[in-house]
Amino acid sequence: MNRIPAASLLLIAAFALPAAVLAKTSDRNQPIDVDAGSSDCSVSDERLPCLLTSGVTITQGTLEIQATRADLRRSNGEFQRVILNGGPVKLKQQMDDGGWVDATAAQADYNMPSDTVVLTGNAVVNQPGQGKIEGERIVYNMGTGRVQGGGEGQGRVRMQFQPRNQGQQP
Repeated sequence: MNRIPAASLLLIAAFALPAAVLAKTSDRNQPIDVDAGSSDCSVSDERLPCLLTSGVTITQGTLEIQATRADLRRSNGEFQRVILNGGPVKLKQQMDDGGWVDATAAQADYNMPSDTVVLTGNAVVNQPGQGKIEGERIVYNMGTGRVQGGGEGQGRVRMQFQPRNQGQQP
């Protein structure tokens, strides 16, 4: 098992539809465990990407990520960008309120300096009991809580919001 420092990936799936709901904050302090069929990483030249392939699993606390390939980019000793590819990439994490969020996409691109996650290719973010957003491209800024969805050409965004009082009868 390859181990990457906690600062390397932070919280790739720290997004939820309602901006007020956040991924489990205690996960940020947990070690990040990486399991992959193969790795090609340079310890001396950070200009080279760290490539993980052949069934990549990344866990940090309640965060679980599955991808076919992970491309980790560094600068000044810190990871700056993580690009995940898969058939599809699957992300799942518990929220601070106890609920769960899960997402799938052909690719997930996390830019750490801008604190932005971009999901592309049949992207779906689902928070059971809260709502769901689907589109060819979903952008989540973890610093501002802003979620943007869209698609190329005729691509559409599909959203579903659950009522707050699901179990109550009028």
